[in-house]
Amino acid sequence: MTEHREVTIQFEAYRNHLQGVAYRMLGSLTEAEDAVQETWIRFNRSDTSQVENIGGWLTTVTARICLDMLRSHKSRREEQMGEHVPEQIMKSEYGGDPEHEALLADSVGFALLVVLGNLNPAERIAFVLHDIFAIPFVEIAPIVDRSEAATRKLASRARQRVQGVDSVPKVELARQQELVNAFLAASRAGDFNALLAVLDPNVVLKDDRNDSLVGSNGLIQGANAVAKQVAGRAKLARPALINGSVGIIVAPQGHLLFVLALTITNGKIAEFDLISDPTRLQQVDIAILGND
Repeated sequence: MTEHREVTIQFEAYRNHLQGVAYRMLGSLTEAEDAVQETWIRFNRSDTSQVENIGGWLTTVTARICLDMLRSHKSRREEQMGEHVPEQIMKSEYGGDPEHEALLADSVGFALLVVLGNLNPAERIAFVLHDIFAIPFVEIAPIVDRSEAATRKLASRARQRVQGVDSVPKVELARQQELVNAFLAASRAGDFNALLAVLDPNVVLKDDRNDSLVGSNGLIQGANAVAKQVAGRAKLARPALINGSVGIIVAPQGHLLFVLALTITNGKIAEFDLISDPTRLQQVDIAILGND
C-alpha cells in the first residue's frame, strides 16, 4: 500500500506537465487526459527502479501514446474542418467543450493549435517536444522512429509552417495587425461607429457556406451592412497569418471552423473572404503571429 502511494505521488508531481505536453500534441483536453491516464497505467505496471529521469521517461511514454493517437485519428481532424457553422456559433461562445479546455486553448494560443493540427503526426511530436519543451533531438528520435538528423528536419519543417512566410514587409504587417485588432475589438464590443472607422465604405463580405449568414448569394456590400453583420460576433475570432498576410481565424478550443482572408486598401478593410469549405481550407496557409 505504501509503495503504491509513493508511485502515485511520484506520478502526480508530473501530471500537469504531461497534460500540457499531450494537449499541445493532440489539441483536445479529453484526448490529452486519456493519454495521461494511459501513461499512468503503464507507469504503474512498469519497473522504473533503474530509471534515473522519471520525468523524461513519463514524457517519452506520453509522446509515444500521443503519436499513436494522432496517427489513428488523423481523419477526425479532416472531418471537423468540414463542419459548417450555424448562426448561433457566431453569436456566442462555443459550448461544445468544457470551459477548462477553452481557457487552456487560449493560454496555448488558438492559432498555434490550428497550425499544429495541420502538421503530420511526426512533425507535430518533434516540434512540440523540441521547440516548446526543449527536449533534445537525441531523445525525440526514438519516439518518432527516425534518426537524429531526420528528426531535426521534421522539427525544421514544422517550424517553418508554424512561423509561416510573410508576403508583406514587417512594417506593413504591423499596420495590418493593428487594423485587425481594432476591428476585432470593435466587433466584440458591438461598437458600430468603431467598425465603420476600420471598414472601407464599399467593403465586401463574401461567404462560401451553404448555410450563409449573409444571404442566399453569400455576399453583402457596404460598410453599414457589413458592420451590422459582424457587430458582437467576434468572440471566437483571433488574428493569424493567412497566406502571409494578417487575417482572422475562428477556432474554438483550437478546432478550425473557418478563416477570414482580408483585403486591405488605404488602411481600411476592403474585403472579407470567409472560407469554410474543406477543400479551400486545405489550400490556405495558416501561421501564427509573433504574439500568439
